[in-house]
Parts: sequence; C-alpha cells; structure tokens
Amino acid sequence: MWGASFYERASRLFQQYPSLSKLLVVATVSGGGLAAFHEGRPFQSRTAYADAAQPEGESKKKKVVVLGTGWAGVSFLKNLKSSSYDVEVVSPHNYFLFTPLLPSITCGTVEARSIVEPIRCITKKKGLDVQFREAACYKIDPQNKKVYCRTTQDNNPCGKNEFSVDYDYLIIAMGAKANTFNTPGVEQHAHFLKGVEDALKIRQSVINCFERANLPCTSQEERKKILHFVVVGGGPAGVEFAAELHDFVVEDLAKLYPAVKDDVSITIIEAGDHILNMFDSRITKFAEEKFTRDGIEVKTGSQVVKVTDKEISTKERTGHVSSMPYGMCLWATGIGARPEIIEFMKQIGQGNRRVLATDEWLRVEGCNGVFALGDCATINQRRVMEDISHIFSKADTDKSGTLSLEGFHEVIDDLMERYPQLELHLKSKQMSSIHELLKNSSGKYSSTEVDIETFKSALSQADTQMKNLPATAQVAAQQGAYLANCFNRMEECEKYPEGPLRFRGEGRHRFHPFRYKHFGMFAPLGGEQTAAHLPGDWVSIGYSTQWLWYSVYVSKLVSWRTRVLVVSDWGRRFIFGRDSSRI
Repeated sequence: MWGASFYERASRLFQQYPSLSKLLVVATVSGGGLAAFHEGRPFQSRTAYADAAQPEGESKKKKVVVLGTGWAGVSFLKNLKSSSYDVEVVSPHNYFLFTPLLPSITCGTVEARSIVEPIRCITKKKGLDVQFREAACYKIDPQNKKVYCRTTQDNNPCGKNEFSVDYDYLIIAMGAKANTFNTPGVEQHAHFLKGVEDALKIRQSVINCFERANLPCTSQEERKKILHFVVVGGGPAGVEFAAELHDFVVEDLAKLYPAVKDDVSITIIEAGDHILNMFDSRITKFAEEKFTRDGIEVKTGSQVVKVTDKEISTKERTGHVSSMPYGMCLWATGIGARPEIIEFMKQIGQGNRRVLATDEWLRVEGCNGVFALGDCATINQRRVMEDISHIFSKADTDKSGTLSLEGFHEVIDDLMERYPQLELHLKSKQMSSIHELLKNSSGKYSSTEVDIETFKSALSQADTQMKNLPATAQVAAQQGAYLANCFNRMEECEKYPEGPLRFRGEGRHRFHPFRYKHFGMFAPLGGEQTAAHLPGDWVSIGYSTQWLWYSVYVSKLVSWRTRVLVVSDWGRRFIFGRDSSRI
C-alpha cells in the first residue's frame, strides 16, 4: 500500500511539474534494483498542445508555407535552424530527387530509388516542427495570404480533394515545366526528362524499341526507323542522355540484341550553332568531335517545327523543311513557367514576363511576405542608372553638387554590393577600382572631386554587364540556403540591419542581397569521359574528370543512404552491366 501510494503521489507531482521529468533518478535499493521516473501525461492533439505550450503574452509563431520539394525548397528546409516558425510543405512529390543523375536512370546505370530521399526523413533530422502535405498547389491568393491545393490521392478519406492553407510567409519553389515552344505534336509524341516518372518511361521506351526491332516480322528498313533515337536540344540534359544511351547500346544492348545492333542511330538536333553553348568553346569542340567519332549525329542550326508519331519535321536556316523517321524522341530544349505560376504572375502585374520576377532578396515584386526561388523565378537586378542621382546625392554629404572622392570612398562597398554589375564592368575594363573608372571617363575629373555628369558618364555602361542566373540545381540550392539564413536571423537583423545602404531611402537593408557563387559545371560525354568547366576558367576533359564527377556527385547526395545506393549501383554496372529487363 505504501509503495502504491508513493508512486501515485510521484506520478501526480511529475504531471503538475513537467520540468521534473527531465531528471532521471536512479537509486540503489537493498535488492540491487533500479528505480526511475518517467514523464507521463494525457494525450493532447498537436494543436491543443501547441496552444497549451504557448506562454501568455508571447507572440504566435509565424506560418511559413513552402511550395515544392526540389533543390530550392529542400535546401531551405535543410538550412532552417530557427524554431520561431511553423513550417508547412506542400508538394505533389513526397521526396527529394537528385536531378543531375536523372539521365543515368533512363538507361539503368542508376536505379530510381537510389536518388530519391523521403522529404519526411530530411525534415525529421532537423528536429523542427515541419508538416508535409502531398498535394499540388493550383492557386495563390496573395491578398488573403492563402494557397489553394488539390490532393494527389485518388482515395481521399476526407471526402474533399481541395483545401486551402494560410501563410504569413510563402516560399514558391515549384520549379518549371518543359518548354515546348508550342510546337505541334510535342506533348503527344515526345518524352521529357523532368522527373523520375519521365526517366522510367524513357527506359521502358528504349527497351520497347529494341524488342519491336528484334521481331522476325520487322523489315530492316523498319528496324532503322524504330532504332533511330532523336534528342531535341543540345544542352546538358540532352547531351548527357545521348551519351548515356550510346554507352547503354554499345556496352550492353549490342550483346543482347546482336541482330539489330548495326541499325541503331542517335541524332541530336540543336537550333544554335553548337551543342553545350553555355560551356567553354574548348568543351563544345571536344564534345562535337567525340560524338562524331562515336557515330552520334549532331545536327545544328535546325529547328523542330512538328512532331508526329512517326516523323520529326525540321526547318533549316535556309528555310528548307525536311522530315526524319524516329523510334523515340526526347525533348530537352529548356524550361518554361508552370500554368499556376503564369496565373499568379497575371494577378500581381507580371503577366507580360516569361518568368516570375524577384528582387535581390528573392522577394516577389509587388507581394508582401512572398519569396520565389529556383527555376520558377529570376532576379530582376536593379540598374545603376535608375538610381544614379540618388547614389550621387547619398555620397554628396555636404550637398555641394560635387562629389568628394574621400566621401565617396565611404559608400563604395555598399555600391559594389548593391549593384554587382559594377564589379563585372570593372573586370571587363581590366580596372581595379571605381576611382580608376572615374579617371578614365569622358567627363571632368580631378584628383579630389567629380561632378554629377562625370559620375553618370563613368557608370553609364555598367548595366550592360547584367546577366540572368542559369536555371540550375546549383543556383536553386544556394538560394534556398541564403533564404533560410535570412529567416534564421530575421529578428536580429530587424534590430541591427546588415545590408547595404538604401540609396533611395534611409538606413540600411536588413540583409545582404543574394549573391551566386559559381563552382563549375560538368558535362558527362560517355565512355567514362567527362568535361568540366571550373572556376577560374579552368577546363578539364577526360577520364580523370569522370572520377571527379563521381566524387562531386556522391558528396552532393542528400543522405548517406542515397550515397551508398548510388555507389553500389555504379559498382553493379561495372561488374554486371546495366539491366535491360522490361518490367
């Protein structure tokens, strides 16, 4: 009785004072046993518990809604450390996909599940309160701060397929869709390479083509048509797929389908003058020469005007239109805005743009509390000449109408940070400082001061160096990490702003603007050879670069589970070859 009474009193004490549950009391008794107290409390719903835990007078947590689980969204979640927010993630995919290895899935070099990581596993490791909803956002209402979503589940137990989510801060990281340029027949007959489902469909289609061509009733002419694989777009995705497919055919399928191996052909169609035109010209030249040696036809200066179920029509620069038969077509010509993003842009006055515009802090122009990053948005960098008078006025502290170079020196760092095109302009002129730029301007210059006309003349060409960031995973990941860092220090920077001077206002901006740091690009070219364009204009091509590619991509995978799986897939391919089963 005494023991039961003791435990009852102890239980009531721990329920009344939960903080005591943090203490583990271990006592040695005569029998050598151990006695320990464990926290016990009645079950409460998540909402009720959150309300009960909220101290009186403390402000409610801000609600952050993240749309998308791609590179930008996941990078934000991985780098968010502050517990000051309730985070809700909405995406039709409950996983993160390592997109740089998508071409490897199309030919069985890597298995699909090796490059995906459940989004809940990623957020669980952070220890933050993150809710995930598997649904697609179809409408954004910035005035009422709501997003409207539609579930992707067929058998929804709630009975409703649509719901809305309120937000205080909205992070749009929905990515983009393939850009067909309204070419007839593309949507119906071509393959895309944006997700796991696309890669698996391509893999099935490749095997289907070989099985159909291998039937005894198929003529040689028909075999050549079926085994003609066409890639539209000479960018990194198209080139890497063509290289992967060539290796798959030469190393594996040629042994399994010896009767049809000589009928296989691969063609890359590119509207520009060269493939991989965003790379150094040395890489472009090497890639085109290697593909020629490998028997891959590179057709440049051709624009696809129509795709049917059997033929692709192309238009040359001379105006001549020709057709070619094909068995499978991959469309990899770039990206375009998603329909829901286009509708949102119309709401906020950006209907004439091709992509959602943000400022240098990734804030959507014209919307309060809305951020956009990744492929769905672009940074609308402010022009120097738009603010030139305000910059001069801010630096002219004595309001004399002339700018003291000593006084101007105080705002140079802020000027360079606010307008990064100035640094690029100085590099293009091979100059080390703005003072040197002012000295070489066409206006009046002295060693101590300049006037407004000289100042304008010196900076008039700086805006020609403005460039849009590429739509790559590298950019999206850096934007997500940057925005998470801003959220982590939101309260601190409200009190102590750390950004550059406000040339059109007073004080400083809260945060430093986003700056992209380029760490290089890879272009796998097949045959265990890769080209790399690295910082410092360093170009590396060959077998050693392939091993660098292996190392970098393994290190960038999101978890140790995916790293082990991908490395084991590569090892399996080296030993046993790629799997050609049609499942």
